[in-house]
Amino acid sequence: MVSLPIFIMMIGILTSVSHITTVPWKNEPTNQSVATLSSDTSVTFNNPDNVHLAKDGDYQVKEHHESFVATQSSTGDKQNINMLIREPVGASGKLPAIVFMHGAGYGTSDNSFGDVAETLSSAGFVTVVIDKPVWNTSDVNRDYPASAKAYDQAVQYLRNQSNVDSEKVGIYATSESTWISAYLLQDDPKIAFQILLSPMVNSPRHSLGFLAAQDFALVGANPGYQSIVRRLFSTDAALFNLDNIDIDTMRASAYAIPTFVAYGSKDVMTAQVEGTQEILKLAHQANNWNVTVRNYPIANHVLRLGDEAQSGTPLADHYPEDVTDWAIGQVNNLTQTSERVAGETIRQSIAVPSDLHARPTLTVYMIGVHVAAILFILASIVLALVALGSKIKHIVKHKGHALGFVHGFGGILLLITGTTLATLLLFISGLGQVVVGVVKLAWGGAPEPAGMIYWSWPVIQIVSTLVVWAWSRIFGRLFEVASLRGLTSIHQDAAGLSAEEKLAIAQQKSKPVLASTRLGRALFVITTLAMFCILLVFAFWGLFVY
Repeated sequence: MVSLPIFIMMIGILTSVSHITTVPWKNEPTNQSVATLSSDTSVTFNNPDNVHLAKDGDYQVKEHHESFVATQSSTGDKQNINMLIREPVGASGKLPAIVFMHGAGYGTSDNSFGDVAETLSSAGFVTVVIDKPVWNTSDVNRDYPASAKAYDQAVQYLRNQSNVDSEKVGIYATSESTWISAYLLQDDPKIAFQILLSPMVNSPRHSLGFLAAQDFALVGANPGYQSIVRRLFSTDAALFNLDNIDIDTMRASAYAIPTFVAYGSKDVMTAQVEGTQEILKLAHQANNWNVTVRNYPIANHVLRLGDEAQSGTPLADHYPEDVTDWAIGQVNNLTQTSERVAGETIRQSIAVPSDLHARPTLTVYMIGVHVAAILFILASIVLALVALGSKIKHIVKHKGHALGFVHGFGGILLLITGTTLATLLLFISGLGQVVVGVVKLAWGGAPEPAGMIYWSWPVIQIVSTLVVWAWSRIFGRLFEVASLRGLTSIHQDAAGLSAEEKLAIAQQKSKPVLASTRLGRALFVITTLAMFCILLVFAFWGLFVY
């Protein structure tokens, strides 16, 4: 009669939180594809004047280092940027050149793009690989406009070289840097051409939301874990002065120059169908019809074969030759004769979640409930340590009970708290397994059987419901004991009672309901609040959507 209404009230609160924080998401259309016009990825040109077209390996390559200082205009921070310049030995005249732009992470001039830069330089290009401009930023607050200006400094360096044709300097951008290249082309529209490797066409919120949702599904994560993506990528990052997630790089100016787009059929990180469609649409808006798209079989996000977590993985078959041939054709102003879209059929499993947007109220609640959970957990840990010290002291001095729990509430609190924390660990472990699976998949590894990442979600839901029932039983028991003590009556007429009866009632009410010590009562209340906050955290992430 008491526990059931309490359970219904608690489960009602938690279920309401789960439903209120649910973010709508449309995966449709699914299984999109773009049929290529040829499976042959080679790039050919009409060469009526028989212009000499260099090939990979025509020249020996020499290397040297230079450096420059890049300034982050928003903060004034400076970074010394090293450049590794590769030049073809014996090539005469003014040469074309390429600046390489890093993807995510912290690449340097010496550990990035070595094989591709070597290939292009051996075909007559001067290539420059620089340290990634990062200053004091991290992956979540990169300064893309400032990065674009730093890369443009490398472009200007090449234009100023006596052996470089200043009108034939292009860029090679991969993954994250394709957001930067949009700023670079806005600042410097004289860039001659661009090679885009696995371009992230949409905004970071939509691109990364797509990546996470698709990869969660591919590794076999329970749909419950996939709902976490929706809530996470609805965060209003502007509340934390993080503006990168909603940058607008879908501009016609970003594709107004000759463009080569390369995808890998095993790339699980980019929306290839919608990306191709957007690139072509924006390029045509800029009156640029010189766009070539290639999709290479078995290649991953960085156009390599196999698991990128392993060193020495080779580039996709024919990719170095194709990109070299295309670049040579561009700098010689030749007309392309091969198909514009070729290779494997371009596929995309789900739609880009373009309806995702910042939700400030959801973000504030998310931060509030997680901060509250952390603070109450820390407070309960401190009180538990104090209680442990007090108990040891009482045992040593034979003083009796340190906390004074009555009616078994101490043992019950320990059991239910342990169960709640075990459920939290299971949730963290399950989510961690999903993340590990996604990382392996992103690097080109094969997905493994789902296992824990699927069954852990319903198990957590069941255990969480049982935990709520157990807490309702505890609260019911507290109400029962308080009732027996006469503490639940609003008013009791003492008229007609003898002095002895009044004294007996007073003594009955003075008996402890929960614990005889303040420390015991404080430990119970703080721990209970901590566990309820954990349940609210579960509710926020959708564990009470059945």
